[in-house]
Amino acid sequence: MTATVASLLAAHRRGTTTPVDSIKRTFQRIREVADPAIFITVRDEAAVVREAQALSNREPTLPLYGVPVAVKDNIDVLGLPTTAACPAYAYTPGRDARAVALLKAAGALIVGKTNLDQFATGLVGMRSPYGTPRNPLLADLIPGGSSSGSAVAVATGIVPLALATDTAGSGRVPAALNNIVGLKPSPGLVSTAGVVPACRSLDCVSLLALTVGDAFDALKVIAGPDRDDAYSRALPLGALAPPPPRLRLGVPRDNDKIFFDDPRACSAFAAAEAMAQGLGADLIAVDLTVFFETARLLYEGACLAERTAAVGDFIARNRDAVHPITREIITAGQNYSAIDAFRCQHRLIELRAAAAHLLRRCDVLMVPTIPKPLTLAEVHADPIGANAKLGTYTNFANLLDLAALACPVSLAADGTAHGVTLLAPAGRDAELASLGALLHARTQLPLGALAVPQPFWQAPVPTVETSETAVAVIGAHRSGMPLNHELTGLGARYLETTTTAPDYQLFALDHATPPKPGLLRVGAGSGAAIELETWALATEAFGHLVAQVPPPLAIGSIRLCDGRLVKGFLVEAAAITEARNISSFGSWPAFLAAVPGPGRPPSA
Repeated sequence: MTATVASLLAAHRRGTTTPVDSIKRTFQRIREVADPAIFITVRDEAAVVREAQALSNREPTLPLYGVPVAVKDNIDVLGLPTTAACPAYAYTPGRDARAVALLKAAGALIVGKTNLDQFATGLVGMRSPYGTPRNPLLADLIPGGSSSGSAVAVATGIVPLALATDTAGSGRVPAALNNIVGLKPSPGLVSTAGVVPACRSLDCVSLLALTVGDAFDALKVIAGPDRDDAYSRALPLGALAPPPPRLRLGVPRDNDKIFFDDPRACSAFAAAEAMAQGLGADLIAVDLTVFFETARLLYEGACLAERTAAVGDFIARNRDAVHPITREIITAGQNYSAIDAFRCQHRLIELRAAAAHLLRRCDVLMVPTIPKPLTLAEVHADPIGANAKLGTYTNFANLLDLAALACPVSLAADGTAHGVTLLAPAGRDAELASLGALLHARTQLPLGALAVPQPFWQAPVPTVETSETAVAVIGAHRSGMPLNHELTGLGARYLETTTTAPDYQLFALDHATPPKPGLLRVGAGSGAAIELETWALATEAFGHLVAQVPPPLAIGSIRLCDGRLVKGFLVEAAAITEARNISSFGSWPAFLAAVPGPGRPPSA
């Protein structure tokens, strides 16, 4: 049975386990699980062992040194057939997909190609001529799709990491059904060169793993722009760090109505909300009507024609070689005109603007990954309708240019898994992973279907990159305060909550809108330690922030309690001659909480 990526790497680097040992265990686990529907192609064990032996000549510090990885079979691996779960479509690529090449360069060992809903069209995991992988938690449930094989390979402990794709939920849905993590990067963050397109403008290569940390570490390996992918783009990635205090967590308004009468699913999401509140998050109800209308564009509008553009010509030539439901869905794109496509794009732009407005009310949006788990029988009875239900909370993400992380939250007594998805605008993948890792740790769930406890996880100590500037904020720019959006809008990331050295005094400024404090240095040891937050800003963004600071505030150097100097908001001495000294409160939030009324200064 394989371990997590992190524990496997530690064992390889210590020498207590070798990559050869890990590969042999992987192939033994394939035989033990004995589910022929997980993989479409399994590599020759001896060949992979030879590759593992060759790793002894490479640095053990490689980020994925000797880690076994499975790859969804719509992603090219040099020398292995790519089928997209359609034997008649199969071809043997002359090179690796960009993501696969980066994994190999990082020391990963590819063990095989996994099953999927044909042409990655489906969320059920049941539309493949290679069979339906068994859900390892509960045999009556679907495995989820389209990345069914990759999800089951991770959940059963065959591999600790697998590549998937996610256009409309194909990575997140099976993650939820298999009690594992599904990381869908920001669109364009990971190259899709070498991926059979489903909807090329929306496709994402995603990652399936047992823990959030494993998935994010793998994302760091495969992220980055690629000249061979026109949809690739340079986006900030950042690092795992504690989420900001008083995180504003958006949750669906009237969410109990969107679980299709499944009380356990409703209760599971309520438990996730409680866990998030336990981590200090403030819940904000968000009306998801705009998101649901966006989702409908994908399969009930002209956006569907993009799937037809991808493989419609092949289906026309090979009609009988394609799964009937897959054929029905993809060929329906022919029913739309160019006029329909433009109208769809115009509406999508409007919906993006409306969704962006809603998302500004919260830092992160949390939704159920799926409304309810579905059984094999339910999908057989209503293949298209059941599939549509599964996409309720996933179909809109890429259309709205969002990053997403699917995280397990509970397991019922019978093994049924429930999960949530965290969403944020593109470029905030690290923030989602940071919150997701804390949430997953709070659940204390076992890993996948392995009955193995979660490893201990603690948020890493935040660091400032050489290209960043640490900025201290004392008042209205803090988390949950009215001007915090000026920081987040510049791509700032929260670092920590700490205090100044006892050299400062805090004042409530007169007639400031919104209300603001002023921090004044009064001399070493002659003031008070004032609580503040530090945020990291890219150097260029820091310049923009400085240009926005109105008098009597200014940016200067602030000494922290541990002696560090950081840039931060200070006030001119002349501005506080008649202002109230509020240093005794210790912080601006404490003052606001203690003194009622919107116009607190100057009379408070």
